[in-house]
Amino acid sequence: MYSTPGEKLQRPILNLSPEGSFNLHPIPQTKRIPRPTPPIKPYTIPDTQRLVNHKPRPPQPKMDHRPQAWGRPRDDVYGAYDASYMNTNGPNQHTQSPIVTGTSVLGMKFKDGVVIAADNLASYGSLARFTDVKRLRTFAETSVVGFGGDVSDMQYLDRHLTELAIDEAYTTATTTDVETSTTPQPTLNARNLHKYLQKLLYHRRSKFDPLWNSLLVAGLDEDGAPFLAAADLLGTTYTSPSLATGFGSMLAQPIMRRLVPDEASVKDITREQAIECVRECMKVLFYRDARSLDSYSLAVVTKAGVELSEKEKLENQSWAFADRIKGYGTQTV
Repeated sequence: MYSTPGEKLQRPILNLSPEGSFNLHPIPQTKRIPRPTPPIKPYTIPDTQRLVNHKPRPPQPKMDHRPQAWGRPRDDVYGAYDASYMNTNGPNQHTQSPIVTGTSVLGMKFKDGVVIAADNLASYGSLARFTDVKRLRTFAETSVVGFGGDVSDMQYLDRHLTELAIDEAYTTATTTDVETSTTPQPTLNARNLHKYLQKLLYHRRSKFDPLWNSLLVAGLDEDGAPFLAAADLLGTTYTSPSLATGFGSMLAQPIMRRLVPDEASVKDITREQAIECVRECMKVLFYRDARSLDSYSLAVVTKAGVELSEKEKLENQSWAFADRIKGYGTQTV
């Protein structure tokens, strides 16, 4: 045993000497000294009165959770927000080509009103991506607007028309009769609504930021007669007894023009005939247009109001004509 903690320990090792004998050479080592354990403080129960008077400081949030600045860093902690890095030196950029689009919208007059239809598909390029997009919108329960083209611009116009409808509801002129109840008369009929949308489209086109849409406006004019007109992204407008946008202008218009070739023939067309013709045109578009769908929305506008059905399905489909198509794929004679 060693008398002092720092005394050297001698551990012999075996070495072979040149003469062939064994020699023991001690190697000095320092003895390890254990560290003293700190004393354990006894647990004391805190003063109850001191806990009552103690008010801990709440943790300071690092984010601003007020609704007007939701989730932004706090200015008093991190300084004022600097948005200069978002500014670009280049020109403003606008939509050059639509990405998510809707295809044809069809419309036809009959003696008591107008029939308008559009399928429920929004295509992401050539992909049939969104199959439940409603592209017919009612306005003031007197008109229907059908949207073709860019879906994002359609949503912008839909929000704009919602604001316009609210203003229309507040500023609607009323005719009061002593003997009868008050009857509200909308100031924006289908003709006025079409003119308003035409001015809006032309204004955006003049700013080189057009709304990439083709619109059909269906309803009744100030005289209660059927009204149907179109407007495109350039603000160009035209009217006809039957109208169509997209592929429908080439595939469906010939079918509708056989039924209503001119304005004079509209007085002879019943509601059932117009609906049947539009349904047949939607079927032809589903056969021939790769961006169409077999579910569609159909609206009928009359003096009684707007009847809108958004869950229509094509019926009695037949693909027998496909065997007679020549010029595509491998052909056998």
